[in-house]
Amino acid sequence: MNSPSQDLPSALERFPELRKLAGERQFTLFLDYDGTLTPIVERPELAVLSPEMKAVMEALTRQTCLAVISGRELQDVRSLVGIDGIFYAGSHGFEIEGPGGWHLDSREVKDYLPCLDLAELRLSEELAGVPGAILERKRFTVAVHYRLVADEQFPKLQGAVDTAMRACTDLKLTHGKKVFELQPNLDWHKGKAVRWLLDALKLDTSEVLPVFVGDDITDEDAFAAVAIDGVGIIVRDEPRATAARYALDSTDEVQAFLRRILGSGAGSGGGVGTTA
Repeated sequence: MNSPSQDLPSALERFPELRKLAGERQFTLFLDYDGTLTPIVERPELAVLSPEMKAVMEALTRQTCLAVISGRELQDVRSLVGIDGIFYAGSHGFEIEGPGGWHLDSREVKDYLPCLDLAELRLSEELAGVPGAILERKRFTVAVHYRLVADEQFPKLQGAVDTAMRACTDLKLTHGKKVFELQPNLDWHKGKAVRWLLDALKLDTSEVLPVFVGDDITDEDAFAAVAIDGVGIIVRDEPRATAARYALDSTDEVQAFLRRILGSGAGSGGGVGTTA
């Protein structure tokens, strides 16, 4: 059941409660990137992981299983995080890689590449007259960022997206914070990626507590996916209904929360290298 995000208890203040909930189970951490590990910024390339956040993540890899699941292209998020020995899921889970050449290779999603190429072409033409619009082509999705678009220009941007969707009926349209995203029309999202990883890594057991931390609308699928046997934590910036169980108020609080897990020793006894 979804709850108002502003009413959720703080994951920091309730950490003893969360630690008790975990008991002897190993924390397995799934983290979004933008708005979670780094603050939301005007342009995607400006979202840089702080040295302090990277340090605590690196320390956690020696203690537990860690994955970054992002809407960014796999190569992009892997380069931005730059930590070896963890799992990366890009394009909302359509691309997944891990240590030792471990990867998810879906032939089905590759069938959508021609349609994504067409969508990119149509959008590049239609958005040429919309100041501030940023078109971002990823391998398996096409994103239209409008954080820098003036309100009076938004209907034109919306029209461009609608035109591309009419031309590319094999795609589905998703929404995030100031972004539209055209994706293959498949039953796949961050939540499916989380469950797939847990199963593939043999972590879908009573000995593991999956924890997903994210901020965007696209993270709701992941919150729902871990609701039964794990915990969703939303990094909230505005009120909305959410399937998360706890909340944090900033990326600084995310870093503090990760330090609490690290300091508590929760999940110690095996990092990624021993679970893969």
